[in-house]
Amino acid sequence: MTDLTREKPTKALLKFALPMVLSVAFQQVYNIADKVIAGRYAGEEALAAVSASYPMTMIIMAFALGSNVGCSVVISSMYGAKKYKDVKSTISTSLLMALAAGAVLSILSLLLCDPVLRLLHTPENIFADSALYLRIYVYGFVFLYLYNVCTGSFNALGNSRTPLYFLIGSSLANIALDYVFVAKLHWGVAGVAWATFIAQGVSSMLSLIALMVELKKLKTTGKVELWSPYSLRRILVLAVPSILQQSFVSVGGLFIQGLVNSFGSSVIAGYGAAIQLNTFAITVFTTSANAVSNYTAQNMGSGRYDRVKEGFRSAVKIDAVIALPFVALYTLCGTFMIKLFMDSPTDAALATGRQFMLITAPFYFIVMVKLTCDGIMRGASAVKYFMISTFSDLLLRVVLAYAFTPYFGSTGIWMSWPVGWVISTVLAVSFYAKGLWKPAKDQTGKP
Repeated sequence: MTDLTREKPTKALLKFALPMVLSVAFQQVYNIADKVIAGRYAGEEALAAVSASYPMTMIIMAFALGSNVGCSVVISSMYGAKKYKDVKSTISTSLLMALAAGAVLSILSLLLCDPVLRLLHTPENIFADSALYLRIYVYGFVFLYLYNVCTGSFNALGNSRTPLYFLIGSSLANIALDYVFVAKLHWGVAGVAWATFIAQGVSSMLSLIALMVELKKLKTTGKVELWSPYSLRRILVLAVPSILQQSFVSVGGLFIQGLVNSFGSSVIAGYGAAIQLNTFAITVFTTSANAVSNYTAQNMGSGRYDRVKEGFRSAVKIDAVIALPFVALYTLCGTFMIKLFMDSPTDAALATGRQFMLITAPFYFIVMVKLTCDGIMRGASAVKYFMISTFSDLLLRVVLAYAFTPYFGSTGIWMSWPVGWVISTVLAVSFYAKGLWKPAKDQTGKP
């Protein structure tokens, strides 16, 4: 467990964030492997089927990620203030919440799978496979929810290495199972889904066991409250806005997916490959921002506001170094990257993926700054400003995608990304620069 209030900000963030970034990198690798194996061994339509279900899986993921953020920030604040008994109670409450919410949301998701795919005008030639993939994915939602709460708890305690080890194992197992189920057993889209289900289930159980062992290291006296309404309220204050933020982003993805679906399965396949690569980069930046949230929460819990400013500058420098290879690889080697997903891609699929990456990748240097500001706002519990910058990005992207499409075709959809990023980044930076992340009585001074 790591105290993020002592070492120099750059060193503290690097030691803490690097395992988190590596964890999400492995997670994205196996997400990409799902589509690569589906596209190369089951065909372009299989890739399109998995891609068409992607926005729905992101809505499911939104609840798990939002809860991860909520419990992580609350636990970080308590850990920074050395309130170890409250730390244990909050983690216990978070786990029970994950089990209950995961079960309820799994049932709702199963009922909504087919109607949502119909609403998105999913082409008939991939509808059955998309629905099958979604149903199997939903079966594992409780595991996904539980794993994210465990990961959030580890990160809050300054231990970002343990989740990395489990995720590496889970990712390698997922890729191996993908290959066996799809390439060898020819299970098609179902094989991709079952591989994910099994890998998530095993990693969530192992993470839970490891977390229980970790908590025993925190010495406390007296009985720990297993279910704390007070802790639950604090978690929900942060989790609900984060869930809403993630959900609205995912709902926006549904609208955009519906627009993409109107161009046919080849464009869906090309977009599916490109958006997975884009998600890889954005998720890395988001994970770095989550590390900034934990860093901010711990330092604000101990009253070290000056370290938050230093952390912002350090995080931007770190993210710029991370962004450079993504931008170079996606803009210079885009065609090669898209071809990884399909054995014999159509010209339309290849052109779609290549164009998306050329338009969006150069703007990673801008969106990374926005996400860092968001991380500070979230860690400081300045949720209102975090929500404003996020929703402005989402709203602009959806509205502009529909506005540009009649004039630029599918290219207009991809153009909406950088416009939304630029405007929302301006907002996020202005909120940070004005000191709106500080308590009301101390919103003074320059960044």
